[in-house]
Amino acid sequence: MAREHLHVLNALDAAKTQWYHFTAIIIAGMGFFTDAYDLFCIPPVTKLLGRIYYHQEGAAKPGTLPPNVAAAVNGVAFCGTLAGQLFFGWLGDKLGRKKVYGMTLMVMVICSVASGLSFGDKPKSVMATLCFFRFWLGFGIGGDYPLSATIMSEYANKKTRGAFIAAVFAMQGFGILAGGMVGIILSASFRSAYPAPTYEENAAASTVSQADFVWRLILMFGALPAALTYYWRMKMPETARYTALVAKNAKQAAADMSKVLQVELEAEQEKIEQISQDKAGNSFGLFSREFVKRHGMHLLGTTTTWFLLDIAFYSQNLFQKDIFSAIGWIPPAKTMNALEEVFRIARAQTLIALCSTVPGYWFTVFLIDKIGRFVIQLMGFFFMTVFMFALAIPYDHWTHKDNRIGFVIIYSLTFFFANFGPNATTFVVPAEIFPARLRSTCHGISAASGKAGAIVGAFGFLYAAQPKDPSKRDAGYPAGIGVKYSLIVLGCVNALGILFTLLVPESRGKSLEEMSKENEDSTGEEMRTQSYGENRTVPV
Repeated sequence: MAREHLHVLNALDAAKTQWYHFTAIIIAGMGFFTDAYDLFCIPPVTKLLGRIYYHQEGAAKPGTLPPNVAAAVNGVAFCGTLAGQLFFGWLGDKLGRKKVYGMTLMVMVICSVASGLSFGDKPKSVMATLCFFRFWLGFGIGGDYPLSATIMSEYANKKTRGAFIAAVFAMQGFGILAGGMVGIILSASFRSAYPAPTYEENAAASTVSQADFVWRLILMFGALPAALTYYWRMKMPETARYTALVAKNAKQAAADMSKVLQVELEAEQEKIEQISQDKAGNSFGLFSREFVKRHGMHLLGTTTTWFLLDIAFYSQNLFQKDIFSAIGWIPPAKTMNALEEVFRIARAQTLIALCSTVPGYWFTVFLIDKIGRFVIQLMGFFFMTVFMFALAIPYDHWTHKDNRIGFVIIYSLTFFFANFGPNATTFVVPAEIFPARLRSTCHGISAASGKAGAIVGAFGFLYAAQPKDPSKRDAGYPAGIGVKYSLIVLGCVNALGILFTLLVPESRGKSLEEMSKENEDSTGEEMRTQSYGENRTVPV
């Protein structure tokens, strides 16, 4: 017997690219712009915090954050992000995407401002309050991952869905770029207004008191883009797939999408009830045998690949300053004053973002619906592995002054293929392959696995990259394996990503219901939508 498919879902799948698609990309994407800014503006900030609050009289080098403090400042936001991804991912499936969407943004706005207002002028009080607010900032950031991905996937059409979800994520590149540019502008402005000698010329005078404002302003700027998009986020209607397939409200789904698509769609409550009865076998929960049977390997694939990717990706991003210092691209800290060091680090970050990070994201946007998610992810992991080993194995060669530009070029290529590769696809795929009632939850689990990898990278690389030579090691750190062997480890991590990519299915050109097998009836027969004038679906 032929069964009818929901017209509202057919209309979304077949819709031509319209203005509402671009509006949704901007609204969801500004959350990711803020996410990336808040997470990646921290490297120059940590250098400045070390000089301001951990200066030691008579020391040969400027003050640096002690190991435990540096690990906390770098890693606490990731801990919050992991918790937020799990909590808001689950909440997005329970309460709806829209109800939770504004909540995450407000947490980000409040905690961005509060991070810059960290109380006191003593190291312990400043670091304690900074870590507290950055944890909750990360919590809000975490919620943005599953909600933005799910909303965009459920709004998009089949033909360009991958590009739209990837475009939301690509706003991260602009956030990283903005983090560097804000650092450059603020440090250059304060450096010009308050000139200071280098550390080796006059240690005490090399860090002007006004430098305390710089790191605070850098952190607080992250509240601005999030606050500007809050109103528009609240105006977005709930997605039709949640309203129809999870909330079972055909009237509301039709009304919402009629406004969005600017076409008349009739409410189909009887059809929703019929589909619910026909698909009783699709009511399994996350912790059921049926889920493991249908999607267990998919969830294993999305979690492991994201975990492995983020170990390498966040290690590289957070510790660019250490890598560039190790090869001499950024001068020794003692030859600069505090604001000069912030300027140099921010400039290096901006250059990498401009030349490799941002282009990599947009290569994915333009090609993901042409060559597919699987190919891009496999290719990305492969070239990340190749270039990481190209940096690591002849590492001593790259430390010579004449070869440093070559090091930066190859290092940039690892970023390019991370973003034209698994950093984008690990975000896109979990939003496409799981059932609507579990989509946000499964994306949150996958993303949280990634942040677990980021925590490993943030804490592990911090210690592992320390050289064995005590004279070259940061104060308070034990001997590590050095940058060379740390890069070899990251190369091996990328190679593992190639293997686990084989567990991830290709979703290009398929509807969300087809990928999640929600278009199967209770007998397991698949229903495929065909255009016969009445959009009937027949078992095939």
